[in-house]
Amino acid sequence: MNEQISPETVRIALFSGNYNYVKDGANQALNRLVGRSIARGAAVRVYSPVSATPAFAPTGDLVAIPSMPIPGRGEYRIALGLPAAQAADLAAFGPTIVHLSAPDWLGHAAKSWAARHNVPTVASVHTRFETYFDYYGFGFIRRAVERLLKRFYGDLPEIYAPSDSMADVLCAEGYSSNVRIWSRGVDRHIFNPQARDMVWRRAHGITDDTPVIGFVGRLVLEKGLDMVADVAARLKAAEVPHRFLVVGDGPARGWLEEHLPGAIFTGFQDGHDLGRAYAGMDLFLNPSITETFGNVTLEAMACGVPVVAARATGAMSLVADGANGLLVPPGDADAFAAAVASLLASPERRAAMGADGLRRARSFDWDAINDAVIDRYIALSARPL
Repeated sequence: MNEQISPETVRIALFSGNYNYVKDGANQALNRLVGRSIARGAAVRVYSPVSATPAFAPTGDLVAIPSMPIPGRGEYRIALGLPAAQAADLAAFGPTIVHLSAPDWLGHAAKSWAARHNVPTVASVHTRFETYFDYYGFGFIRRAVERLLKRFYGDLPEIYAPSDSMADVLCAEGYSSNVRIWSRGVDRHIFNPQARDMVWRRAHGITDDTPVIGFVGRLVLEKGLDMVADVAARLKAAEVPHRFLVVGDGPARGWLEEHLPGAIFTGFQDGHDLGRAYAGMDLFLNPSITETFGNVTLEAMACGVPVVAARATGAMSLVADGANGLLVPPGDADAFAAAVASLLASPERRAAMGADGLRRARSFDWDAINDAVIDRYIALSARPL
């Protein structure tokens, strides 16, 4: 730790596109980081769009930024910049470091403000925004978006990736050469094998001898829902016994219900209810290629559930192929179905993989992970510009 400055003298301004109005893995990580920073004595002020119906109470002081719903995805909001009143609030707060968590208009405005006021600025990468356009018929603008992202991240002294695999992508594709790891943790009081509840499974119409394939996440196309549907169709055609358990909600729920007949949809789950749902699975499926870490994969591992995932960023840093799960070429429905079927046919192999995943999950401790970022705040706050 830098000896010239203590956490009590660090003042962190965090900018987020969604700090608490829709719950997701990214803002859960940000709230935990803020909570740990405050616990260590730092002052934190968060700037983000808000809504009248937030998903949860924010950690720390939250300053509302005027925003508008995103067309076509009205559950999300976007700020058009940093208005004068909020800029004045920021100046009065006097940050020693600015943390950007989204490359949106607010993030660009905050970056410009920090440059004018000689405040060191870092950014965290939470999702592969550039890949989203492929799922909504706008793949032709992906290269232009990638160029914008490289300009946003490229001149910052540090950016934080949640996994080694994502850090490798950021470096190899020219986003930044100053990438550090800010990983993710898991709450093992909630996510553990002891949460398995056969009564709960039976209440959902699942017989004890029926293997359950689980999917958890926002029900949006970029999570790989098309691959989930394709895998289900192949397993049905091959007469592989199984039930699908889908945990989550979102605008594509109706589409997935139509393409996944017979599946159990629990809707959004949280806390111990979510841990029980994971532990009730026999295999976890994550075909997404847009993840930078994959909180859902780690939570499944902590529940002792083996994983079949795309060989893509995030999963590649969590799943050791053949040890705690199987990695499959992205977009290959036949390979996904074959991997799932092979594990469903072998309870002993699933049990061994689940035990290995549980062991690996124990190394992801939230406090230690967040302390590493806070120590970088301290070092950068002390470094002359």
